[in-house]
Amino acid sequence: MSVILDGERLTLGDVVRVARGGERVEVAADAIARVQAARDVVERAVARSDGVGVYGVTTGVGVRKRVSVASGEMDDYNRRLLRDHRMGTGPDAPQEVVRAAMLRLANGFAKGTSGVRTELLGRVVDALNADEAPRVRLRGSAGQSDLGPLADLAYGICGDMPLAAKEGISLINNNSFGTGLAALALADAVRLLEACTVAAALDWEAFAANTSPLHPAVARARPYPGIVRRSARMRELLAGSYLWEPGAARNLQDPLTFRNAAGILGAVDDGLGFACGQLAIELNAAHENPLVAVGDDEVIISVANYEALPLAAALDVARIALVPAISSAQERSVKLLQAPLTGLGTGLQEAAAESNECALSELAWASQALMVEARSLAHPLSTETGSTMLAEGIEDRITMAPLGARRLSEQVAVSEELLALGLVVAAQAVDVRGASPLGAGTARAHAQVRERYAFVAAGDSIGPDRADVVELVRSGALGAES
Repeated sequence: MSVILDGERLTLGDVVRVARGGERVEVAADAIARVQAARDVVERAVARSDGVGVYGVTTGVGVRKRVSVASGEMDDYNRRLLRDHRMGTGPDAPQEVVRAAMLRLANGFAKGTSGVRTELLGRVVDALNADEAPRVRLRGSAGQSDLGPLADLAYGICGDMPLAAKEGISLINNNSFGTGLAALALADAVRLLEACTVAAALDWEAFAANTSPLHPAVARARPYPGIVRRSARMRELLAGSYLWEPGAARNLQDPLTFRNAAGILGAVDDGLGFACGQLAIELNAAHENPLVAVGDDEVIISVANYEALPLAAALDVARIALVPAISSAQERSVKLLQAPLTGLGTGLQEAAAESNECALSELAWASQALMVEARSLAHPLSTETGSTMLAEGIEDRITMAPLGARRLSEQVAVSEELLALGLVVAAQAVDVRGASPLGAGTARAHAQVRERYAFVAAGDSIGPDRADVVELVRSGALGAES
């Protein structure tokens, strides 16, 4: 199969398949026709001698917008735009991020609003399909057009290819890098939400929690879409569990992090749904400045379509929404380690009598540290203000969308480690309690954890390596049918 680009229907799933799975890319025939039509508009604008400059096409950019570019300078000028904007810093971006940026760039060209030649679009697609991996530095974009990273990318894939009028600015004056970063980060966050849901259900069995908050009437009475979905998912995971038997619950009301699990996860579901909706628009939006309009309104318009605030703010929402889910998971783990709350041994010792063994108690410290780190990454970034930049105060806005995407990716990675600790604790509590039978989904999750991390028996110490459990969370296989 191939992902077909037409500038209108690129999805998050497409990005993941191309960036991580190496799926091939093709351009739709009608998209090629649109690209050519927009190119014709650019060439007619360049050929006119009416003295009216076209920003970034027949003029310089930024503060140099008053300087004209002669027709004989086009290739040199456009290639110089790439060289002059290679101001990125830091480590190289992962290959999957570079591929995601290339895909979004090609899809933007396929929309037919950038005015590039079909040959340039073809070059980007060929580079993707050949698995070329230009060196792109990760830092340096303030999210108001990803100039630095895209200059690295364009410089790497264009090689000695001559560039025509407007192609230099079209290659760098968009948000393809930040949008690609955001797509992969959001895909990981959606996967994390499912892992959080499975972990919460297993925590309930470990705690012998009261299932009354999962009664369908609860979600019907407060019908946020996310709450409806997460409540249904937890019931599915717990289908057949001992928790549904009369008298199984130890408490009339459990701590809020147990009792409100579906509501908390539902809020994350809705927050990520909003962010993914914004991303869906951004993947297929025109980012250009200037924008080429084809048809009756044939014109090249100076705009600021690289204003990435809709996506940057959505990434802030996603990170903030994740924090209560992560902090609640951490709280539940700590409570499972406390004898007065569980009726089990402190630290989930195998023996009922107290001993001087730590068992799993010390995992609480690690989970606390991870939770604080995950929470610190939620600080809003789209509210940052820009200083007056070189272009005579014109470039006075930033969105920090690429940093917001990076922070989401980092937050997910930290949260995966925290969930892995929580799964080890929950599996131990289930075994010490002798809880049986487990639910359909939680039984699978428990077995998956036990395949990777052994029960800590009396006299044992916790193993120093839980990487296999982290990888289980990261894989998306937790609780899933094999």
